[in-house]
Amino acid sequence: MIEILNHIFSLHTAHTSYVFHADVAGKLLHLYYGEKISINKQVIQALLPKQVNQNGCSIIADASLPTVCLDDSCLEASSRGQGDLKEPFVEIEYNDYSRSSDFRYEGYRIENEKSIPNGLAGAYGTAQTLVICLEERFHNIRMELFYSIFEECDCITRYARLINNGKEDIKITRLMSAQLDTQAFEWKITSFHGDWTREMNRYDMLLQAGKYVNDSMTGFSSNKSNPFVMFGEADTGEDYGNCYACNLIYSGNHRTSFESSGHGKFRMLTGINPDFFSWILKPTDCFDAPECVLTYSANGYQDISLHMHTFVREHIVRGTWKYKERPILLNSWEACYFKVQEQRVLKLAKAASEVGIELFVLDDGWFGKRDSDNCSLGDWYDNQDKLPGGLSELSRKIRALGMSFGIWVEPEMVNEDSDLYRAHPEWAVQIPNKTPSLGRNQLLLDLTNPKVQDYLIESMSNVFTRSKVSYVKWDMNRHMSDYYSQTLSKEHQGEFAHRYILGLYHILEVLTQRFPEILFEACASGGNRFDLGMLCYMPQIWASDCTDAIGRGIIQNGYSYGYPQSVWSAHVSACPNHQTLRNTPLETRFAVASVGILGYECNLCDANAQELAQIKEQITLYKDWRRTLQFGQLYRLRVGNGCAYGCLTSASRAIPYHTDIVHWNIVSQDKSKAVGITLQGLVTANFSHHQFRAKGLANEKTYHFYNRILKYDVRRMGDLINTLAPIHIKQDSCLHHVIAKYVKLDGETEDYTVPGSILNKAGVQLAQSYAGTGYAQNTALYQDFDARMYLMEAVEES
Repeated sequence: MIEILNHIFSLHTAHTSYVFHADVAGKLLHLYYGEKISINKQVIQALLPKQVNQNGCSIIADASLPTVCLDDSCLEASSRGQGDLKEPFVEIEYNDYSRSSDFRYEGYRIENEKSIPNGLAGAYGTAQTLVICLEERFHNIRMELFYSIFEECDCITRYARLINNGKEDIKITRLMSAQLDTQAFEWKITSFHGDWTREMNRYDMLLQAGKYVNDSMTGFSSNKSNPFVMFGEADTGEDYGNCYACNLIYSGNHRTSFESSGHGKFRMLTGINPDFFSWILKPTDCFDAPECVLTYSANGYQDISLHMHTFVREHIVRGTWKYKERPILLNSWEACYFKVQEQRVLKLAKAASEVGIELFVLDDGWFGKRDSDNCSLGDWYDNQDKLPGGLSELSRKIRALGMSFGIWVEPEMVNEDSDLYRAHPEWAVQIPNKTPSLGRNQLLLDLTNPKVQDYLIESMSNVFTRSKVSYVKWDMNRHMSDYYSQTLSKEHQGEFAHRYILGLYHILEVLTQRFPEILFEACASGGNRFDLGMLCYMPQIWASDCTDAIGRGIIQNGYSYGYPQSVWSAHVSACPNHQTLRNTPLETRFAVASVGILGYECNLCDANAQELAQIKEQITLYKDWRRTLQFGQLYRLRVGNGCAYGCLTSASRAIPYHTDIVHWNIVSQDKSKAVGITLQGLVTANFSHHQFRAKGLANEKTYHFYNRILKYDVRRMGDLINTLAPIHIKQDSCLHHVIAKYVKLDGETEDYTVPGSILNKAGVQLAQSYAGTGYAQNTALYQDFDARMYLMEAVEES
């Protein structure tokens, strides 16, 4: 709801209010963002800033307000000059090379149709939009600030537009998407960082003075610094504290800065990274910044996640697959790598169909002369030596096995050793007369070039059509390094990085509209482009190339703060893991991968009968609980220490023996079902008692709480088998292996019917874990890197 009273603008969601004011000089002053409040004249007087004396060294922007210093004010959209010495929201270079701007309030309008920034991705759905119009005092430039209110999920989106109504070009060197000014406290800033195969590690930093920046200059949103950030009071936790979050609906270079000034003011700015950016805006043209989403919670990070998850599910993901359950797939990569041969692929596909896989995905190695990563990107024709009948015949045979067929592509890239590069070297991103920098032996294609866009749209359409695919994995495996387009003039080279993203969005818009039934999955060496912009076109993203269950648990926990599990995919892979060489139980790999879009990425042809039976049972279970696991609400029950090995860090000292890496509860939207997941780090000696306490269940409902009854390999006990065996058995001997085929250890049983209030508030005391003094009846074998899955179903009380 939008409420306007005497130039006071109040934006209300279900539980929050965002309030700002246009003062007599036309400057926009931010007054409040927090829990929902009622606005009247008395409240306005209480919220308005009191500036009756100049501060020392103050710069006064307007003589009619001789005591108002903008550096000591909370603003909605700051500019260079005028005395505000913090980072600006907007910066323009005019024809005389000056950069000071003075935007003043001119008016407003209310739009009942949600708009999306021109050429960009954006949120959609029912949302009232307030547009604030400002005019630059000395140039004929208009700036419009868009505020859209998504009441049901307590989110507000913002973006800005510049319109050149003058007669001369201007150069935009900065136009951010949102600014939030408030009083300075000791703010805790939470951001998520990493690299290839270790994305989304959470970091907390207390900001008392100075500046903190979360940004990317890789050309993309990046695995180094995700655009999602949170900030709040220093003692904010999962369920306590005033805090905010923002995320950018954009896939390119981003920047979010936090600044605490000497005047006791705090500023958050988010938007396109001004580094490597400029834009020549010609007369009558306009430029839109990307949209960003803001939310507030009075109850810590968990409510931030609830708001963001709802927003992403309802207002970002769209199309056929928005609410549709996603299929369980087998990806060929770790089974075949580049050694793709039709008979080998069909043998793998047959094994997949026998365990219940629904979608078979042929990864890299099927096209051109692709036997390694140094050739053939750009040559999207079938390799007839590998696939004699081409993709169409392979697809037919796989569909005859009862599965859908999917394909891997990397359209944005080209190898120098390719027919495409030899025909069009000018299509590659490289600076003429300079040796280009390679990443994974490849170059970027210049997506600012309309001819390249057309080529990719038609070549991909041909691949998708002839192979009758139901799924496409769209990969992208390098960063930008040489920011240059041979189709742009020298004055426009600063536009390259942003124009690349605009070109990408155009390609994706055309293809997803042309093939609405295809399930598209974004990938960029894993999570190198995990952002809301990509999710506007593709309903899921490959979260990381790391398939190690321990690393993936930490990565997925990081994503869970800002993204629902319905948008990340996760695979069960072989052990030793191909990224870490770590061994983890098959059940652990399944438990972690089941929180999200489940897939398998291993050579089922090499699996033994016991492993295949386990996988078949896992797939059956996942299908039964898929709606909850994919679209239920995820709660972080207890945040571990973030260390893959259960080490004692400062975050874990309050519970010195707690070594769980993750502790999740996923609750169906109607609260009739829930799945609990725990993942153990390293076992602590003589610490054998564990508890499962839920979140999100309906207190008034009664639930049947139970676990999966499993059998365990007796070899996990090593030579302790000799404490019971009538003869001595040498560990890892042939006899030991034979016995293991027939003798299994019984796992524990958990079986309770209790009210949701008990599960939420008191929890369940679980079966005692093995701790070195015996393996009695109903002992849990919950050791290094083990996981548990607990199932909860609402029952009718008798």
